[in-house]
Amino acid sequence: MIEATIPVGGPEESLLLFGVGDEHLKRIRQDLTAKIATRNGRIHLSGDEAAVKQATELFERLKSTVGREGPIGPERLAELLAETTGGKSPLSNYEVLVQQPGIKIRPRTDGQAEYLEAIRTHDLVFCVGPAGTGKTFLAVAAAVEALKERRIRKIVLVRPAVEAGESLGFLPGDLQAKINPYLRPLLDALGEMMDYDQLKRYTSEDIIEVAPLAYMRGRTLNNAFIIMDEGQNTTVAQMKMFLTRMGSNSKVVVTGDATQVDLPPNTPSGLADAVGRLDGIEGLACIRLGRADIVRHRLVNLIVNAYEEGAKRT
Repeated sequence: MIEATIPVGGPEESLLLFGVGDEHLKRIRQDLTAKIATRNGRIHLSGDEAAVKQATELFERLKSTVGREGPIGPERLAELLAETTGGKSPLSNYEVLVQQPGIKIRPRTDGQAEYLEAIRTHDLVFCVGPAGTGKTFLAVAAAVEALKERRIRKIVLVRPAVEAGESLGFLPGDLQAKINPYLRPLLDALGEMMDYDQLKRYTSEDIIEVAPLAYMRGRTLNNAFIIMDEGQNTTVAQMKMFLTRMGSNSKVVVTGDATQVDLPPNTPSGLADAVGRLDGIEGLACIRLGRADIVRHRLVNLIVNAYEEGAKRT
């Protein structure tokens, strides 16, 4: 029998690691064979060498994860346990394979898994949720996977060119230079899934097109995976125009955050209108992600919560 000790950085980290009412700790004790005790701000592990090594690895993974993401749910804990023990994560069926060798993208929450499943089984998907829930990233990953498997011939990434409280009209350069700031988040997502040369070749060959919404008028897109980001910043007429660009063997995903509308006052959001008007149509899915699905830095969850609470008081 061997023993190991892992320090815990105070009550706040203890709550993140062990969960409310020690729910995480109870699950870990069920799944691992090492004996686990907590006292004096430390985690004490004992058992045979393999069991202690496995438990140590899990707690190190867990410490790293809550440091990046903040509070995690049972689904995320199950994923970490599966990664440590070599078991099958309950979310592993939703793994996305992208172009870079060895890169696998998986949902981290049940909401994200539902979102990926909706993309795979529906031709039109609306996804509404706060910042950090992976709305755009997962849609781009699904599009890259579809391109890799030759289920489509083209990826089209679209954003409305709406300014978020500041004017870009005086930026130097031509039209392309002016619209690049709007399209940067989409290019960043692609850059995490393809190497630079491959992305450059695909864009030069028009296999991947990144364009402002205004460029969609009059087009019909066949055999394409079309993603609109920041859909909350479209007008009702713009959303109708965009949705009717959909051609044969195409898939459309519209993402947005209803709390970050940058349209002029008293201008209805095309995303909110479309979700209310179209929800329930066969072949269409509306996915709503929440704070539990936020997977960015742990502070993002707290920031979203603070703003939501502030909005309720005003």
